[in-house]
Amino acid sequence: MDRLEQLCAEKGMRMTEQRRVIARVLSTAHDHPDVEELHRRAHAVDPHISIATVYRTVRLFEDAGILTRHEFHGGRSRYEEAPEIHHDHLIDMKSGKVIEFVDEEIEALQRAIARRLGFRLVDHRLELYAVPLDD
Repeated sequence: MDRLEQLCAEKGMRMTEQRRVIARVLSTAHDHPDVEELHRRAHAVDPHISIATVYRTVRLFEDAGILTRHEFHGGRSRYEEAPEIHHDHLIDMKSGKVIEFVDEEIEALQRAIARRLGFRLVDHRLELYAVPLDD
């Protein structure tokens, strides 16, 4: 059982075979696929999985807090397993590739800004949009 399936089981979700396939596809994804890409990958495993099933399953997983939805500029919603460790994203505007990164200086600066403004930072999301230097 992969990590996403385990989280579903821990939350008491009923796992149909199609949900298992979608969970496995998400668990093995090294990118941030949109629903259409998830459907393409899941359909390759089980041709009976419909796009509607993928949409419903993604919403169920998101509502349960085991999947995170990102709405990067100019594109469709993209998904990843809810991360165990906070990370930020750099999006290559040319290729659409999403690069995950952690930078303690940025994290400290964000906490300092919140503190300076009279707040304690409890959550944030940082998305950097860039193009390769060689363009």
